[in-house]
Amino acid sequence: MSTSPSSPVTGGVPHPLVVRTVECHDLPADGSADPADLLDLLGPQAPLAWVRRGDGLVAWGEAVRVEVHGADRFAAAERAWHEVLARAIVRDEVRLPGTGPVAFGSFAFDDDSPAGGVVVVPRVVVGRRDGRTWLTTVSTAGELGAAPRLADVLPPRTEPRAPGDVTYSDGAVTADDWMDVVARGVAAIRSGEVEKVVLARDVRARTEHPLDVRWALQRLADRYRSCWTFSVDGMIGATPELLVRSERGLVTSRVLAGTIRRTGDDDGDMARAAILAHSSKDLEEHEYAVTSVARALAPFCSSSNVPDVPFVLSLPNVLHLASDVTGVLAAPQGDGAHPSSLALAAALHPTAAVCGTPTQAARALITRIEGMDRGRYAGPVGWFGADGDGEWGIALRSAEVDRHDPHRLRLFAGCGVVAASDPAAELAESRAKLDPMRYALS
Repeated sequence: MSTSPSSPVTGGVPHPLVVRTVECHDLPADGSADPADLLDLLGPQAPLAWVRRGDGLVAWGEAVRVEVHGADRFAAAERAWHEVLARAIVRDEVRLPGTGPVAFGSFAFDDDSPAGGVVVVPRVVVGRRDGRTWLTTVSTAGELGAAPRLADVLPPRTEPRAPGDVTYSDGAVTADDWMDVVARGVAAIRSGEVEKVVLARDVRARTEHPLDVRWALQRLADRYRSCWTFSVDGMIGATPELLVRSERGLVTSRVLAGTIRRTGDDDGDMARAAILAHSSKDLEEHEYAVTSVARALAPFCSSSNVPDVPFVLSLPNVLHLASDVTGVLAAPQGDGAHPSSLALAAALHPTAAVCGTPTQAARALITRIEGMDRGRYAGPVGWFGADGDGEWGIALRSAEVDRHDPHRLRLFAGCGVVAASDPAAELAESRAKLDPMRYALS
């Protein structure tokens, strides 16, 4: 099932979807007092995930799949989702964010990318939030049956297999040539073409054994607990950057820009955090990113809070300057509704943190000098529900699994470039940002 701007769901939904959400008390345990990790429930085939600190959603199976392309891809995906919901029979006995009908999505960074976007309505979803766990099943049975049991819908339990030896090679642009790309970006900034541009590179990986995505997800979730670990249609990673969360009229966006590598020594990292917090280059880069998010959210909000000073976010491999921008959505007019989380993500994308400032000029510069198609790297990835609320991250610290060969992946990293940027330093930063996915495959 695919979509285009003129045809939200080609062929339509063949049957009404029957969606049933119940409280879940029968999670399998690993022998300890704690219930199993959500990721432990996944099977090896096309797992879907959005988890952070043990909470979130995992899912499997495809009840509906929607593919979109072009500049209208976000709106087309939303139209298709509404068409699905219009023919859905729903019984939600839990009524929390993430219960009832849920769709996972991943979208290309660039309007013209052949990667387009995909929205998947899974057949089974297990969610956890603040100590409560639920099970959602989706079928085309046409009527509500007995309450589902997790034991009846779990995929076969197998241990994730390690990928074995991993070899790495240059992506679209070699490391040395990428420093020339950064130098061209700096020159464009100094000539007044843009104020900031974000330039990315890819590295190719080949695993000895076909990649079991669960192996990578579990390692990412264990090591990067403050990040959002995700898996949608072959795009996997652990992003520290929340593009937008929309929940009952409140919106939040976590903005990251400005990075320094950690030393591994507590005293050394404290000193580097102080350097980062006072770096004029990094503060300038961060200000552009925060301003772009605040401006994009302003038309939708009746009030907002934009921090004056960023905080330093500590991850196992790097330190980031971070700001949490929050807002209250304006009251809908007439019979209208709040914009959905996907509509907000579309309005925010691309932020200065992954594109640059001014946006259109930075996008044009990226197209001209970067030398690769980003695919769905740095695009929105996440989920939304029937009420439109949901969470969308930016697909960073990520990799794309080759859909034709599970031994092959593309790993991505990007760096914000301003007038004071040094190409060698930006290359070193990009290598630090590749560490999470290298760790996930090790």
